[in-house]
Amino acid sequence: MAQTLTANKNNPPPPLGGMDRPVAKAALPGRTLIKISAGLALLAAGYFVAADRFAGRSLHIAGDRVIIASAASGIFEDYIPVRARVAPLRTVFLDAVQGGRVEEVLVEDGAAVAANQVILRLSNADLQLSVMSTESRVMEQLNAMRDQELRLEQNRLDHKHSLVELNYNIGRLTRAAARKKELIAKAHISQSEYDDLLDELQYLREKRAVTLESQASDEKLMAAQLRFFKEKTATMEANLTFAHRSLQDLTVRAPVAGRLSGFDMEVGQNVPRGSRLGQISNPETFKLVADIDEYYLDRIDLGQQADFERGRHRYQLRVAKIYPNVRNGQFQVDLKMVGAAPSDLRRGQSIQSKLTLGDSEPALLVPNGQFFQDTGGRWAFVINGAGTEAYRRQLQLGRRNNRFIEVLAGLDPGEEVIVSSYGNFRDMDRLKLDRN
Repeated sequence: MAQTLTANKNNPPPPLGGMDRPVAKAALPGRTLIKISAGLALLAAGYFVAADRFAGRSLHIAGDRVIIASAASGIFEDYIPVRARVAPLRTVFLDAVQGGRVEEVLVEDGAAVAANQVILRLSNADLQLSVMSTESRVMEQLNAMRDQELRLEQNRLDHKHSLVELNYNIGRLTRAAARKKELIAKAHISQSEYDDLLDELQYLREKRAVTLESQASDEKLMAAQLRFFKEKTATMEANLTFAHRSLQDLTVRAPVAGRLSGFDMEVGQNVPRGSRLGQISNPETFKLVADIDEYYLDRIDLGQQADFERGRHRYQLRVAKIYPNVRNGQFQVDLKMVGAAPSDLRRGQSIQSKLTLGDSEPALLVPNGQFFQDTGGRWAFVINGAGTEAYRRQLQLGRRNNRFIEVLAGLDPGEEVIVSSYGNFRDMDRLKLDRN
């Protein structure tokens, strides 16, 4: 039976007998240790993977790659900065009514012109020949119609002459028949002679009736033809006037007084019909034309106020016209001056103005940043209390200006938000911030 031996430093064990042998502790094989280590590593990896999955998609980023700002209570000023350009309040475009060759340029681009002042002369041989041909045809047709009118008038006079003669003969025969009727009673003339007189009188009366009927019919026809001739004559004379005006259009005049611009004409140049020659604007009255982000389209109304500062003075503006067509994410508005305008405004200048959208009110604010465009203002990455991680959180944001965004729900004062671009981690749910 094996004995339990206790050894220590001061009391060494007694020597073993012939039948006694030392009992060695059994060591674990090397393969077993490897399997145990691999299992523990797999368990650890699985734990971390499960933890990441539970927390959502995450990404490590350097803290200096993002801009972090705090939500704070303040006064929200409901305005947007607007960069506008100075443009003439009223512009009249100058187009070529008739095409032709430039024969004479009487003014230069940028010159001040008076109303009806001649600024350009053109020539057009084809137009001149066409006008001459039109004039010749019109004159021929007018002469033909006048001949027809003369014939109708002559026909009317012939009818009148015939009626005068018939009336005279009927009157004469009527008186003769009355006398011969007395002579028949006294047997001075024969009955046949009297009957011949009555027949002739009857013929003349019937002829007069037919003549009157023909005269009435001819008068109606003549009246209709005369109306037609007058209308056609008026049309032809209008065509002739238009043809002459076409020649007059080769002399280009300024329709209004103002300053001529975009006028680049050279002698010998061919100008197509309808082409733009230039424009005339009033150099003393201006408006501002502003390009505004389409986000504000439903918040801009006619009559809204704006202002800008120039030379230590503030000048008032109002929205006069809205162009709702969106191009490149922007739409245009016209801003008119309210009151006097600065004397040093020039066409094409850029003016930084401020367009008021509503009243200033207390609100919870976060700085305006690129994150709003990346998320549409629906969510943001909010920093945890330790400042080591940021989590996606749904927000309800309201109005915004160039500096701040109004927070309606989802944030408390003092909470921090990433306000820079989310371009590289927009699809993440959690960000681990490395601030070392």
